[in-house]
Amino acid sequence: MSCLHKRPKRTKSEEQAFQEHLKRVAQENGKRLGLEGDADLQFLLVGGELVKIRSNSWQKNRFYKLQEDCRTLWHESKKTFKRNQTFSIDDIESVRKGRQSEGLKKYTDPRVEEQCFSIIFKGSKKNLDLKAATGEEANRWVTSLEKIINNLHNLSHQQKSEHWIINCMRKADKNDDNKMTLKELKHFLRQINVEVDDSYAEEIFKKCDKSNSGSLEGSEIKHFYDLLTHREEIDVIYQTYARTGGQMSDRDLLNFLMNEQREQVTVEAAHKLIEKYEMDGAAKQKRHMTKDGFLMYLQHEDGSILNPAHKPVYQDMSQPLNHYFISSSHNTYLMEDQLKGPSSTEAYIKALMKSCRCVELDCWDGANGEPVIYHGYTLTSKVVFRDVIKAIKDYAFKTSDYPVILSLENHCSVDQQKLMAHHLISILGDALVTKPLGNSMPSNFPSPEELKGKFLIKGKRLNKLDAAFTNGTTIEEDTVSEEDEAADCKENGQKAKPKKSKIKLAKELSDIVIYCKSVHFSGFEHARDNQAFYEMSSFKEGKACNLAETSATAFIHHNMDKLSRIYPAGSRTDSSNYNPVPMWNVGCQIVALNFQTPSKEMYLNQGRFLPNGFCGYILKPEYMRSLSSQFNPNTLTKGPWLKRKNFNVMVISAQQLPKLNKDKQKSIVDPLVRVEIYGVPEDNASKETHYIENNGFNPMWNEKFQFVINVPELAVVQFVVEDYDSTSQNDLIGQYCLPLTSVQNGYRHVPLLTKRGDTIPSAGVFVHLMLLDAQ
Repeated sequence: MSCLHKRPKRTKSEEQAFQEHLKRVAQENGKRLGLEGDADLQFLLVGGELVKIRSNSWQKNRFYKLQEDCRTLWHESKKTFKRNQTFSIDDIESVRKGRQSEGLKKYTDPRVEEQCFSIIFKGSKKNLDLKAATGEEANRWVTSLEKIINNLHNLSHQQKSEHWIINCMRKADKNDDNKMTLKELKHFLRQINVEVDDSYAEEIFKKCDKSNSGSLEGSEIKHFYDLLTHREEIDVIYQTYARTGGQMSDRDLLNFLMNEQREQVTVEAAHKLIEKYEMDGAAKQKRHMTKDGFLMYLQHEDGSILNPAHKPVYQDMSQPLNHYFISSSHNTYLMEDQLKGPSSTEAYIKALMKSCRCVELDCWDGANGEPVIYHGYTLTSKVVFRDVIKAIKDYAFKTSDYPVILSLENHCSVDQQKLMAHHLISILGDALVTKPLGNSMPSNFPSPEELKGKFLIKGKRLNKLDAAFTNGTTIEEDTVSEEDEAADCKENGQKAKPKKSKIKLAKELSDIVIYCKSVHFSGFEHARDNQAFYEMSSFKEGKACNLAETSATAFIHHNMDKLSRIYPAGSRTDSSNYNPVPMWNVGCQIVALNFQTPSKEMYLNQGRFLPNGFCGYILKPEYMRSLSSQFNPNTLTKGPWLKRKNFNVMVISAQQLPKLNKDKQKSIVDPLVRVEIYGVPEDNASKETHYIENNGFNPMWNEKFQFVINVPELAVVQFVVEDYDSTSQNDLIGQYCLPLTSVQNGYRHVPLLTKRGDTIPSAGVFVHLMLLDAQ
């Protein structure tokens, strides 16, 4: 084992000095987080023993503690080559108190409920299930971790950036002496994704090494940091408008807001921004904004690409339910692919926490008389129906108050259907809609506002809804046609579907289907003449695409008083997705996607539902709700939908793009930016910058693009940052997507999200945007 170099053992005094140094580092980072001297932070820094639970037989004691950077959790491991394992606090999605995960419910006794908690990670990383010695200790871990997560989340862009850079410096400081040699400086530059030639690194080093000691320390490191983070492009903008003794007065700032940002504001708005972002007391008193304050403004919400007025719920939520696009998931129970992947309650929780408002439950007879959910005719694992309903009840309204539709695909026997109805009624209680709102037969849907906090069941019904208002007896059960999306495709190892297309439906289950009765689609004319508003059809993507191309206006009119659900083709066994945009273009509300699959289509879905409080509902444009409308997205005629705009985009620079290959020390990204428009066919477009070699820290492009947009209300804009590769497909670094109507004009920072939709803390793209009426 001679290849494993061990650090020489420290003497007693060296160890004492080292521990003092670590304590100072922790204090410094705690202060940055606004937690100086905080008892909960101290608790995590000291750490403690917890039982890690993986199965009935694998339950082992492990020591966990927060590292001195205050953003990494360390835990011991018995693996030979991985004795010290860590994960970042940024990777944690949530901390759940009690036996809230599938693992803890399965492998622990209900009596230890108070001692248990789970750490849930973003993306596909497995949950960490833990048990503390006492309920009090478990509580302490949960509240302390939540405090750190919240404080890290609430750091300003500048603080996140500093935190990130300073931690990279620490990693580069190989011998922990709080000084930086030229060799360590080069290592640090690679850490932050910058490839510099030796002469440039030496030049920066000499400029900062004022003491000529051969290493940087204290204020010299601060000088180096300032040189590194200097933003030349911001200097140019600031100097153009700072006309008052080298600073921006309130009038200068107002001038900038009106001319560049195209905001219709008064000098009071400039005062508010100075108050909010200016750190220099003397400048603030004169109602001036320094360059630091200006950068702070540009990097925060007011300088973001997303219009802050569109961040909360801002749309009219009192229209009928079918007047909204509804964020919807397909085969929600799956964590991976459609053939052998695991089914899980966790998949429902993740979708609901992303504001998904329509989830799918594929129900089959289970052992012990309990119905289960899984993908029929496949090897996907099964999850108990009752457990799923409990998870849905617990998590449905944590990110949005607006109604959740449970789309049932029912393959159960009558007895198990009765049990399904019992579970739905007993677990969901008053939140379940079991009769129409009001005292008389409705003629259209209630609104999302009226249905706040409610669940709607979508499924088969034995009779018309009018029966809810008559006291006549109805048959207990009868046969209905079976909805069977799982049988769409039997290739790739799926078992053949038994020849059966009728199923007996229990009255108990039928009676709780109120506003979403599933019916077969027999053409738009037939639907118009024979279907009630609450009778809805589901369309496979191929059928829906065909109708959207050949009968767009008829489809739009169909969706003016009914709901339509679209789902992926059965051949997508890898859980891939179809493009939702053509479906939205014809007014389809429930465009169901595989939420578990990171894909361009899911980025578009996340972007479409980003504004309006990320509540899962977006009001359709007026011309998709008005019966007199003749809108057709494929052949644009004159009408209220035609609002031709020029969208000018200048991609200026990017900041702190993450390294993609962290294992390769010398791997630096070669970034390029692509701007894409998705909307009506005539508006679809894509343009990209050249790539910049070996610079992910502060690449600069200054490239201009122009797009002509005909129907802005249906357009979504996406910014994609990729690592250029001449020999294979480019790798995604980050992306951000939002509706064009929610874009702010002017100089804006675009945040970047990972492929799983999580924010990359300190990365971003700096752009100049102008959306103007076309002449």
